Amino acid sequence: MEKEYIAEAERIEALLKEFLPGTPGEEWYNRIFPRLDIRPELTKSLLEPGKDLFNRGGKRWRPIMAHLVCRVLGGGDAVLPLLPLVEFCHTASLIHDDLEDSSGQRRGKPAVHLLYGADTAINAGAFLYFLPLTALEHWDADAVDRNRLWQLWGEHMRFLHLGQSMDIAWHRDPAYFPSLEDYMIMSSLKTGCLARFAALLGAETARISLNTSPTKKTGCVINEGVLASLGAAAQRLGIGFQILDDVKNLVSGIKGKERGDDVVEGKKSLPVLLFIQTDKANRSAFVQHCFMAARKGGVNVPEVEEFIAALTEAGALAEAQKRGRTLIAEAGAAFSSLPAVDKEAGLLLTNLTELLQ
Repeated sequence: MEKEYIAEAERIEALLKEFLPGTPGEEWYNRIFPRLDIRPELTKSLLEPGKDLFNRGGKRWRPIMAHLVCRVLGGGDAVLPLLPLVEFCHTASLIHDDLEDSSGQRRGKPAVHLLYGADTAINAGAFLYFLPLTALEHWDADAVDRNRLWQLWGEHMRFLHLGQSMDIAWHRDPAYFPSLEDYMIMSSLKTGCLARFAALLGAETARISLNTSPTKKTGCVINEGVLASLGAAAQRLGIGFQILDDVKNLVSGIKGKERGDDVVEGKKSLPVLLFIQTDKANRSAFVQHCFMAARKGGVNVPEVEEFIAALTEAGALAEAQKRGRTLIAEAGAAFSSLPAVDKEAGLLLTNLTELLQ
């Protein structure tokens, strides 16, 4: 299925680049900024930061998942016009996340706020949250269906920002370590909810398509039970992906970022919380010491390697990796249980969860 997955990914990438082209034309400006006779050069500081980060690449697994879910349930390509709602909100969150975490790199280049300035990054990131709503504005659907997706988008954007606020509060207080239960809540909001949104967007557009198109006779019964199960599975996938990402940051480093920059940030990730469980007093003091040294001296201070070695020896990294993979496997099993109308899409959806491990 590798060839089919690559074709799917390339199709999604082309669609997203068409939505935010390198050199927007008059038609694009009329759609995005209606009733404004605006010269393109006046929008440079608004558009360039987002285009820069987006064009550096990315896995794009969330919009791919949305399309595959729509196909699996019998909706075909109905969700394609709305995929910018998923990926450009994700891009926006990365711009703000890097600024809030004082990150130095993203996708192999300096973080957006370092290249363009904090003020421009904040504004450009906020714009990227609202830009894809134009896809919904121009979507060919009745008001009831459009309002349902507006509600879905707004709900998940509120969830995402609540999760981010929790994460920020934790790394700003070096002495505070959340419980594992609170960590899962935070992760389900900050990372899991965007995956959940992507899956539900695919399912809802499939449902709408099946209900409104007289030519589509076959499809799944997409009721509240199906939506709840699908949303929960996608959320687990998002959490598992984040956990494995945090493990990779400490083990091998993530492509496009500096290995160990989570230590500089003081991130209370799952490996850290698992590490302090058995000896909270001593180990939390050790973690705080390493965080403070890394924040002051960067990823090359010896405390970063001491920290990673301690988590490795204690088995915290291996345990976190196991939990992340379990969550992704559970998501894959839930996806596999869907009564797929499009069999190829079903296989690709399962393949996607395997690729994320």
